Amino acid sequence: MTTPSTITIAQNSAHPLTVSRLGYGTMRLPGPEVWGEPANRAEALQILRTAVEQGVSFLDTADYYGEDVTNRLIAEALHPYGSDLVICTKVGATRRPDKSWVPYHTPANLRASIENNLRTLRQEQIQLVHLRLIGHGGVPFEEQLGAMFELQREGKILHVGLSNVSREEVERGLSMGPIATVENMYGHGQRTTLHSPHGESRGGEEVLDLCEQHGIPLIPYFSLVHSLPRADDKIAEIARRHNASEAQINIAWLLHRSPWLLPIPGTSRLVHLRENLLAADLRLSAEDMAHLE
Repeated sequence: MTTPSTITIAQNSAHPLTVSRLGYGTMRLPGPEVWGEPANRAEALQILRTAVEQGVSFLDTADYYGEDVTNRLIAEALHPYGSDLVICTKVGATRRPDKSWVPYHTPANLRASIENNLRTLRQEQIQLVHLRLIGHGGVPFEEQLGAMFELQREGKILHVGLSNVSREEVERGLSMGPIATVENMYGHGQRTTLHSPHGESRGGEEVLDLCEQHGIPLIPYFSLVHSLPRADDKIAEIARRHNASEAQINIAWLLHRSPWLLPIPGTSRLVHLRENLLAADLRLSAEDMAHLE
């Protein structure tokens, strides 16, 4: 089986973005609990440079990683940015001094987050921003997304996406305006439902067919973190068959699962980055994929 090497975000818009189908998520770069400076700053900077040198053209970040750590690392390592590099960030959450993750989703909060991302990334416009839904209550979904579309009209955002959303929320979002991407937890070991405290399913499988119907790339996060620690004999068997690591097979499974998936496996080790990137060269057969199902 062959897989496309690129994917286009907002393909029907006036400003489509075509990127490599294997991106890089920066969440693992900060210190423990996604807080503070990296354990090895020089390696973190080299990871970012190597990813881009090796053809990665999609980076996922957030100003609440660190705080601001990954954004500052990206700017230090890569600015001025190449014309083909897409940097995607997230808003809707913030961190407290106790390292907890809390909603930050009023229109004023979202605007402040966008301004902070623009400053720390050294950009005049952010190409893609995900509205991350975290917690419940406070600010209605429509008010949050409406504020994002307003920032888009002002030119601070090029494209708007959604993160950690249910199928129903994707549908509501589409009724309000163009949704460029969806970012949900998804991987071979976490395919089915991810139930929130209020009963919604916010995993990848629940929204994948909807994304495919509308030509919306689905960006899986935690695709390795939640699958590798679990005993998975099927992944191990396919890994042996291809002389590959289990992480590589997990990534290859996503690339083969749907052409609308844009994996962003993250790591804080340069050796693991190089290993992950090689997963794009793996070709799983129809029999391999059937076995993994």
